[in-house]
Amino acid sequence: MTVRIEFTVEPFDDGKPGPHVEAAISAARSVSGVEVEVGPFGTSLFGPTALAMAALQGATVAAFGAGATRVSSQVVREETRP
Repeated sequence: MTVRIEFTVEPFDDGKPGPHVEAAISAARSVSGVEVEVGPFGTSLFGPTALAMAALQGATVAAFGAGATRVSSQVVREETRP
């Protein structure tokens, strides 16, 4: 099964991602087999469920380690990649 996970790291720094956001994105990108798309208000992960969840876990740990106060996520089952 393939999933799309969207996550947002807070606090928001208007105009430029803070170190807590950059740490989360870097951690997510370190998981091979997961596509990472960075948007203005959040980041999306696409891939097999186990790999995408591992990327989310790494991103969450990295974000909190770099000063995040909240990481919100939504997981959606994908039949095919849009």
